[in-house]
Amino acid sequence: MRNLMKEAQKMQAKMAKLQEELKEMTVEAQSGGGMVKVVCTGQQEVRSITIDPELLEEKDLEMLQDLVLAAVNEALSRARELSQEQMAKITGGLNLPGMF
Repeated sequence: MRNLMKEAQKMQAKMAKLQEELKEMTVEAQSGGGMVKVVCTGQQEVRSITIDPELLEEKDLEMLQDLVLAAVNEALSRARELSQEQMAKITGGLNLPGMF
């Protein structure tokens, strides 16, 4: 029982460290052939959105909104995947409820 508690504490410490590391890890997603780019952290925080000025010249607000939405959703999806991959390294692939 003591060893089990020790292992649980080690895993908890690793998970806390991973949370901090995920704040610095980033993923990038694009839409519209790279005309909209979104950078997101491993904790699903959007860091930046870059829009090619050519899109603004077209004055198609609906298309711009769709492209931004698509890029943001893709970036968030990639951030979730990154988080799950990193967590799997700690948990050995166990899917722990409530984690990420």
